Amino acid sequence: MNDHRLAKRLKSKDQKAFEKIIEKYTPLVSTVIYNTSKGSLTKEDIEETVTDVFITLWNNADNVIEDKLKGYLCRIAKTRALNKISAVNAHPLLNIDDFDFQDDFSISAEVENKQLANELREIISKIQMPDREIIVRYYYYSQNTTQIAKVMNLNPNTVKTKLRRSRDKIKTKLIERGYTI
Repeated sequence: MNDHRLAKRLKSKDQKAFEKIIEKYTPLVSTVIYNTSKGSLTKEDIEETVTDVFITLWNNADNVIEDKLKGYLCRIAKTRALNKISAVNAHPLLNIDDFDFQDDFSISAEVENKQLANELREIISKIQMPDREIIVRYYYYSQNTTQIAKVMNLNPNTVKTKLRRSRDKIKTKLIERGYTI
């Protein structure tokens, strides 16, 4: 059965279609979560997050666009993985590439998120080293300040200070570009 039909049946809360989706997409969802976590989640955390993804799919079945089931699942998986990493590390994450799957799947929302991601990448690329490396390690690789300090041979308080100052710079640049923070 193709994704279009599965998604259509899912919208009508067809349990069999849901089971087929789980069977078909569990390997993909697991891979997205694993790759997003970059090894920072345990096997149990990944399994729990996979379950969360499919629960979210079931609860938001009405939001699925029939021809975009695979992409929708990948976005849920990435969002749930980032949320799990954040919960495990007890650090808020700046989800630069994240798309809020509960928004409607309008083209304008996707374009706006991609535009913000591009703006953030551009701003971050202009931050001087080692501050840029600290930002990348913290937000992209989900390393905590202690891990970053150890790898970069810095004092953890120095890492925290540089991180705070870089966030302030990024916030200022985004405001200058018309974003509300």
